[in-house]
Amino acid sequence: MSRLRIYEDTRPDGALAEHHDHVAIAAALAAVGIRFEQWQAAQPVAPGASQDEVIAAYRADIDRLMASGGYQAVDVISLAPDHPDRAALRKKFLDEHTHSEDEVRFFVAGAGQFTLHIDGKVYEVLCEQGDLIGVPDGTPHWFDMSESPYFVAIRLFTNKEGWVANFTGTEIAGRFPRMTPHRSGDA
Repeated sequence: MSRLRIYEDTRPDGALAEHHDHVAIAAALAAVGIRFEQWQAAQPVAPGASQDEVIAAYRADIDRLMASGGYQAVDVISLAPDHPDRAALRKKFLDEHTHSEDEVRFFVAGAGQFTLHIDGKVYEVLCEQGDLIGVPDGTPHWFDMSESPYFVAIRLFTNKEGWVANFTGTEIAGRFPRMTPHRSGDA
């Protein structure tokens, strides 16, 4: 089940609010400029699937997103708990950073946790299969896939070079909860 927890950025010990309903999550995130939508992730792919398999399965969705958002590049991140580089890949995304372009992710399997730092608040968004999140350029955030990652996400970029992070140098990400191993349907 997708989830949004909202914290004061100085209080990682207790959420101000928690939502599990997609409409409530989308409304709360839209209020701070974040796109959150529920799409159909109907093609069967599992973590560990190749980029070519995932792109072929979701070609129509990818083409529609690329045309509507002016995206220039697409790739897939697909990780299962036994991936040999899972720890290094997790570490790459755990520190607060921004991008000079929108970050759009469509989760077609499993789950991952985006955490956004906006206007004195921290928005922890557990994204699951069917969730599409759009984080505007310049928004401080971090991403966690847990120590035992299990997800497939299609990533779209306006920059042909793909994922480029600008790290903020703050330690805020280390003060907030990390994602625990997760399977769809877990709360």
